[in-house]
Amino acid sequence: MTSHSPASRGPSVGRRALLGAAGAAAVASAVAGGAAPASAAPSRKRPAALPGGGDLGPSVLVFDPSTPDIQARLDQVFRQQESAQFGTGRYALLFKPGTYHGLNAQLGFYTSIAGLGLSPDDTTINGDVTVDAGWFNGNATQNFWRSAENLALVPANGTNRWAVAQAAPFRRMHVRGGLNLSPTGYGWASGGYIADSRIDGQVGPYSQQQWYTRDSAIGSWLNGVWNMVFSGVEGAPAESFPNPPYTTLDTTPVSREKPFLYLGGGEFRVFLPQKRTNARGVTWGNGTPRGTSLSLSRFYVARPGVTAATLNQALAQGLHLLLTPGIYHVDRPIQVDRAGTVVLGLGYATIVPEGGVTAVKVADVDGVRLAGFLVDAGPVNSPALLEIGPAGASRDHFANPTTVQDVFVRIGGAGAGRATTSMVVNSRHTIVDHTWVWRADHGTGVGWETNRADYGVVVNGHDVLATGLFVEHFNKYDVQWNGQRGRTIFFQNEKAYDAPNQAAIQDGPVKGYAAYKVGDGVTAHEGWGLGSYCYYNVDPTIVQHHGFAAPARPGVRFHNLLVVSLGGNGQYEHVINDLGAPTAGTSTTPSTVVSYP
Repeated sequence: MTSHSPASRGPSVGRRALLGAAGAAAVASAVAGGAAPASAAPSRKRPAALPGGGDLGPSVLVFDPSTPDIQARLDQVFRQQESAQFGTGRYALLFKPGTYHGLNAQLGFYTSIAGLGLSPDDTTINGDVTVDAGWFNGNATQNFWRSAENLALVPANGTNRWAVAQAAPFRRMHVRGGLNLSPTGYGWASGGYIADSRIDGQVGPYSQQQWYTRDSAIGSWLNGVWNMVFSGVEGAPAESFPNPPYTTLDTTPVSREKPFLYLGGGEFRVFLPQKRTNARGVTWGNGTPRGTSLSLSRFYVARPGVTAATLNQALAQGLHLLLTPGIYHVDRPIQVDRAGTVVLGLGYATIVPEGGVTAVKVADVDGVRLAGFLVDAGPVNSPALLEIGPAGASRDHFANPTTVQDVFVRIGGAGAGRATTSMVVNSRHTIVDHTWVWRADHGTGVGWETNRADYGVVVNGHDVLATGLFVEHFNKYDVQWNGQRGRTIFFQNEKAYDAPNQAAIQDGPVKGYAAYKVGDGVTAHEGWGLGSYCYYNVDPTIVQHHGFAAPARPGVRFHNLLVVSLGGNGQYEHVINDLGAPTAGTSTTPSTVVSYP
């Protein structure tokens, strides 16, 4: 993301720095059709069943109120992770129910902190869970890949600081005070996402350019820069886009909160919240949340170094997957074929596909839950990195949809990576709840063809809902939506910075690929609070005809759209199709459309 004050300049690390300163079933027989005769070749032995449960490994740190030197251990992890943007460290900091005093848990990259109660109020920290930007000269626009979940905070000075950018969810949190979303000194920030949380005091976004808050309760909201979106939030400001830039929906049409690890009956368990329709407010306000619970013994607890074959064997046994923190290289897809399967990552567990395979494939079945992991493209081009349902999937999953939550995708940055399409959604009724799909603009392995990735998210399934969709920098369409009756609540986009010239992004007769394109055959689609920004730093003369493209039909509707030229590096001629005023000059002022058509 960017600063909204492009005149200022900071360290040169891509545009972000520039503008930032500006149970289990048996394994199937290995021999189809039964046993071979004695004279035949020796039969293959069935692999030994994999165990469920087990130790969570060295990168999951579990604390209780009697643990000595908690602060020292937190500080040690932070020192390692504070600036390790493309490092290999991964950590989950877990707190057993109880009360903790005088802590300041500073979170760096690939660090998750969470309570282990059924309710956030079961685990109280009298202190702070802090994200700031000292590592980057007060610029918070690169504070990615960290999270806080399922805790109650009593901030030391009354206000907790959470200065984040993309891929940094704040879920199931209770802040008994205020929440400041900007860094010390009110420098630049670019987030962000809150869900199922209660902030008793005021939320101050200050410099945050955009933010999405879902199914929560807040005391008040201070201000807005470009795009502040609320759905199902008690205490949300009234709709007023574009001034202030608030988009407010009374409820969220469909939601199901992310699975989470907790302690119950003396063992680790995973809670699976139930689906809600027309949701509003938190799920845990009246005590025990509604849903079901699984013992950790029903999960294969994976460690880095395990093979995709072993992960798939576990899934075939009927186990779920818990990916402990670390990096997993897979030479074949992780194949999720059973309805109701949970794949849950801790501490930003990262899956890297090798040899151009797809990292994760999900069958056209009910109720799969993917949550809490990162997919990092490998150096050999993958046709897709994440596939939800096979091509042509058509089953109805309204009663029990697949959910994709805090699953992030990266192409380049940590090394050369390539993928034609990052995420493909073919299954009906899928809910994509908070994702950042990013073709890297900085780090290593970055260049127009080096980390080539034409499409960010392609939706072919009908009745898909996206809540909190962040997709950036793809060579062609960032989002291509072909399914009917799709809905998006909040979208944030930047076009690829590194387009070498106008011809490189020419979409037939159209100047530039739209950030969000609804397919020509779609007759029903709706979106609320969508923004696209351009920063063509290689060729600032590039013109983008529009940020959004959609067929002109009554059933295709958008509410509260904006496009922004960042410091005049490229311009938009329109907002959606041929509607909306052009951007101009270097003022970084949004051009808006309140209603389409």
